[in-house]
Amino acid sequence: MNPVSATSRTVSQRLDALPFTRKHLRVLSGSGLGWALDAMDVGLISFIIAALTQHWGLTKGEGGLIASVGFLGMAIGASLGGLLADRIGRRQVFAITLLVYGLATGASALVGGLGLLLIFRFIVGLGLGAELPVASTYVSEFAPARIRGRIIVILEAFWAVGWTASAIIGYFVVPASENGWRWAFVIGAVPAIYALVVRLGLPESPRWLASRGRTAEAEQIVAEFEESAGLTGGTPAAANVPPAEHGSGTGAPDTAVAAPVKNRLAAIWAPEYRTRTAAIWAVWFCVNFAYYGAFIWIPSILVDAGFGLVRSFGFTLLITLAQLPGYAVAAWLIEKWGRRLTLSVFLVGSAASAVAFGTAEVEGAIIGAGMALSFFNLGAWGALYAVTPEIYPTSLRGTGAGWAAGFGRVASIIAPLLVPVMLVAGGAGLTFTVFAVFFIIAAVAAWGLVEYRGKALEEG
Repeated sequence: MNPVSATSRTVSQRLDALPFTRKHLRVLSGSGLGWALDAMDVGLISFIIAALTQHWGLTKGEGGLIASVGFLGMAIGASLGGLLADRIGRRQVFAITLLVYGLATGASALVGGLGLLLIFRFIVGLGLGAELPVASTYVSEFAPARIRGRIIVILEAFWAVGWTASAIIGYFVVPASENGWRWAFVIGAVPAIYALVVRLGLPESPRWLASRGRTAEAEQIVAEFEESAGLTGGTPAAANVPPAEHGSGTGAPDTAVAAPVKNRLAAIWAPEYRTRTAAIWAVWFCVNFAYYGAFIWIPSILVDAGFGLVRSFGFTLLITLAQLPGYAVAAWLIEKWGRRLTLSVFLVGSAASAVAFGTAEVEGAIIGAGMALSFFNLGAWGALYAVTPEIYPTSLRGTGAGWAAGFGRVASIIAPLLVPVMLVAGGAGLTFTVFAVFFIIAAVAAWGLVEYRGKALEEG
């Protein structure tokens, strides 16, 4: 047996046997704050587009271009970030991405025209797109198997915190003056400072270290977590260790991690992973199309409906608040029902809510349907981020999660550009019906995934 492979499984079993400790909380909260700051940046652009439409006289097409160029950067960033995370480590990439998009967001406050803004939004997207799949991979590799899904949904719940912060900034800061959007970008630069905190304060993934043959470092980190839990000796109780799941069975994870990029990309489409890869790519594509098509444009759609800038931003804030209970319910159900059922139920709920929002005409119905859309859609995101890194072994986890997210970002590029066209063709009713169709396709595709509730992550 390859000694690296044996050590990797030992580290895995010891991590899975741990209770949730203060060190887990530090990993979760540290990663979650970065996640929230990401959400704040993505959320802010929806308010800024609505403001710049008035201040700069932007057309709907130009507003869609601002959103889409950021998502183009996210697509590239997600793909490259996953590959880098498998090669140089999860924590390194996590910190670099925060720094890149934080600095670019701050620089966006200084632009005087559309061209330069598009350049900075692309750079922001590179950092943002790389960070999200890397963060979920990183946290999942620390989480004990029996509560891993719940922990990842809680991580995703930080998105609601960030999006709510963006809605508050959008409501109070963006419309306050002609330069309110610039101050919003300045606030969004906070991640550049936080990146240094992440780099110095969080440990590297022991599973990744073990897969690279850095056994002493992996053992030390696991021992620190065991000490935090009041355990000693490095050998967990057998009753607490879930059965190990194995990947390709090659017994050479270090070789797999060091393999050329094209080999790792080919590996996620090998017969063993082909069905789950196709399914997860389909889910990511459809959810990205519907979510970003809807939520990037909701403030502008409400303004066009005659509610005014400040009032539409207030409606958006109320709609955003429903994200948190959506995550809370998904976090509870994901360990009760499992990943696939939870994901598909929330996607079906998203579809029904989208139809309701597209046909709503009075204030109460608009707010109620919008809150339902937030509740179900963000609960679905939580389940999606939980299941994505689980379906691949350690050597391919960053690559698999990153490329699924990257493929999904293609839809987030297309959707903001198509929304103005769909609004002209059939109004909000047609637009949100199309989103509902995408949610249903994603709900069906979710059943092609492998269920990992309560199981150990694959090594190898």
